[in-house]
Amino acid sequence: MDRLIDRHRAVLPNWLALYYSDPLEIVHAHGRRVTDSNGKTYLDFFAGILTNALGYDVAEVSDAVRKQLDTGILHTSTLYLIRSQVELAEEIAKLSGIPDAKVFFTNSGTEANETALMLATQYRRSNQVLAMRNSYHGRAFATVGITGNRGWSASALSPVRVSYVHGGYPYRSPFKGMSDADYIAACVDDLRDVLQTATSGDVACMIAEPIQGVGGFSSPPDGLYAAFAEVLAEHGILFISDEVQTGWGRTGSHFWGIEAHGVTPDMMTFAKGLGNGLAIGGVVARGDIMDCLSANSISTFGGNPVATVGAHAVLDYLREHDLQANAAALGDRLLSGLRDISVANPVVGDVRGKGLMVGVEFVEPGGTTPAPAAAARVLEETRARGLLVGKGGLHNNVIRLAPPMTLTGEELDEALGILGESIAVAGEDR
Repeated sequence: MDRLIDRHRAVLPNWLALYYSDPLEIVHAHGRRVTDSNGKTYLDFFAGILTNALGYDVAEVSDAVRKQLDTGILHTSTLYLIRSQVELAEEIAKLSGIPDAKVFFTNSGTEANETALMLATQYRRSNQVLAMRNSYHGRAFATVGITGNRGWSASALSPVRVSYVHGGYPYRSPFKGMSDADYIAACVDDLRDVLQTATSGDVACMIAEPIQGVGGFSSPPDGLYAAFAEVLAEHGILFISDEVQTGWGRTGSHFWGIEAHGVTPDMMTFAKGLGNGLAIGGVVARGDIMDCLSANSISTFGGNPVATVGAHAVLDYLREHDLQANAAALGDRLLSGLRDISVANPVVGDVRGKGLMVGVEFVEPGGTTPAPAAAARVLEETRARGLLVGKGGLHNNVIRLAPPMTLTGEELDEALGILGESIAVAGEDR
C-alpha cells in the first residue's frame, strides 16, 4: 500500500492538523459507522466535526442529490434564480424567529461568520467587535482576528478591533464556584467594564457561540446571553449567535443553541449539520441588517442547487424523525454515564455539554492543571477499541463527543463502555 501520509505531507500544508499517531483514511460509511482503508470499522462519535448530523448513507439525502444531478445542473450561480435556494431560505428564516429575516448562503461556517462581521461593521459603521474568551469562529482573516484561543489564532493582524469578555468557559473562569445568578452578574459587570475601558463606545457587535466548539464544548449558565443582550441594546450593539455547531437541534433542549438563553439575536450563522457533508453555510439576519450593503455582491457557489436540495432534505429528515428529541434523551444518558465514569477516574476534571454535544476535560489528579497527554491517550485508546472521538479545548485537554443525531441507545452503551476503558487507561498513566 502506498504511504498516503507521506504524499499528504509532501503536498499539503504542515499546519493542516491530522488526528492519531497513524492517521486513518475513511473509505466507506453507513449509519453511524465508518470503515478505514485497512478494513477496520469504527463507531463515529465526532461525525466529521459535527457535520454528519444524520450519519452516513442516508437515502433521503442521497436521493434528493441524485435527482438534482439528473437535471444536469450542478451549478448556476446566484446571478440566476435557484428555486431550492429560495425554498430553503424561507424555511430557515421562519425557523430563526428573527423578525423580517433574510438569508445569505455561503460554503462554510468560516465564510458565514466573515459575512456576519462584514454586515455588522457596515451597519454600525464601526470595526470594533466583542468576542468571548476561548472562542473560535473560523480560519479566515476577520474570524481569526476574533478567535479567543491562542492555539487557533494564526495571525495578530486583523481588519477588526476585538475586545474579549468573560463567561463562555466557567470551569477555568475567575468566577468559578459562584451560583449561576452570581456568575451571570459578574460577567455582565465585566462586559460593562470592557465597554468602558477597552472600546471607544461605538461597538459594532458581539459574537458568541452558545456552546464553544473548538474551545472544548463549554458553555455558560442559561440566561447569560440574555443578560448580555440587555447591555448591548443600551448601546445599539448587534448580537450575533454563532450556531455553526449548536444549530439544528443538536443541543436537544432547543433547535438553536441561543434559545436556551431566552433571547433572539440580530443575526445567526450556521453551517455543518445542515448539509450532512455537503458544503453549505449561511447567515440569517434582520432584513435591515442584511440589506445594509450598498455595493454589488454575489456568491459563486453559495446556495448552489446541489447543496440546497440536499440541505432541504436534511432539514426535512431532522424534523420528521424528531432528532432533536433523540439528542435530548441520549445526551442526558451520555452525560450521566460519563459522570459515573468520572467518579472512579480523578483524571477527569469536568464533564459538560448539552444534547449530543459533550466534552470531557482531563486534568492532573488532585487539581485542575490541564492534562493534554491524558486526552491524547484517550483519543488513541478509543480508536484502538473501535470508537472515533474529537479533541480540543484551550489546552488541548478535552475529548469532544458529538455523534450523529440518529444515534441509537445500543450504540451509546457501546461507546460508554469503550470510553470507560480508555479513560481508565489514561488515568493509570498519571
